[in-house]
Amino acid sequence: MARIRLDDPDLPLEDLMREWPQTISVFMRHRMLCVGCLVSPFHTVTDACAEYQLDEDLFLAELMRAAGLA
Repeated sequence: MARIRLDDPDLPLEDLMREWPQTISVFMRHRMLCVGCLVSPFHTVTDACAEYQLDEDLFLAELMRAAGLA
C-alpha cells in the first residue's frame, strides 16, 4: 500500500488533517471552516483554496511546513 502524500491533489482534507493534525492550525489561521466540515471527506486542498480564494502553491507550502515535510 502506498504511503499517503500531503501534496497528493486527490487527498481529501479529512485524511490530510487526520494524518497531519498539526496542519489544522494553518486552516484556522486562514479562518477556513474546513476543520469538522461535512464535506471535508470530499474536498481537497485545491477545492478549499478555490473556495477561499487562496494561492494554492503558497497554502500547500504552509501546510508542508506545519507538517514538518518542508
